[in-house]
Amino acid sequence: MTPILYSFRRCPYAMRARLAIAASGVQVELREVVLRDKPAAFLAVSDSGTVPCLATDAAAIDESLDIMKWALAQNDPNTWLDMPKAGWELITRADGPFKDALDRTKYAIRHPESDPEEQRANAAFFLAELDQTITTWLFDHPTIADYAILPFVRQFAFIDKAWFDAQPWPRLQGWLDRFLISDPFSEIMSKYPQWSEGDNPTYFP
Repeated sequence: MTPILYSFRRCPYAMRARLAIAASGVQVELREVVLRDKPAAFLAVSDSGTVPCLATDAAAIDESLDIMKWALAQNDPNTWLDMPKAGWELITRADGPFKDALDRTKYAIRHPESDPEEQRANAAFFLAELDQTITTWLFDHPTIADYAILPFVRQFAFIDKAWFDAQPWPRLQGWLDRFLISDPFSEIMSKYPQWSEGDNPTYFP
């Protein structure tokens, strides 16, 4: 069967899964999920009940980074997986401490035990390090690290874009700006209607 990707357009985890799938050229059936109205077919295959989830003949893949690796293992024409070990370490930090600080900044009301200004400073520490790493990309060509991390930098930037733009991070800001106007980003941000059982399939890319 054609693999089925349960996705949500604005979720950064789903964004990075779609970025890797689009880069690989491996076609999936895309099913847009509305998180407040999750379909039974999605809940039946996703152990976590979160997007993205990729249902294949072999298994359901419930983690976005694993979906990226799956897609690029099928086909990696842009050599995103040709990356130093440091790239995987950056992804781990982005998915761990940075994302935690991002959430505690963006969704401060859900985390009354945390100081949002302190959490923003924690996130900014990581971004300042990235700024020192970036030339055009994190390494000498685009890799899975760039596209795994950029959707979360985007999410953080738009918490307070004026504040973000005022920071002394010219290389990081340029990296994000180029991403936001790029063809890969435009391609994955097309709008799709909510999927319902019985709908005709929507194929992606």
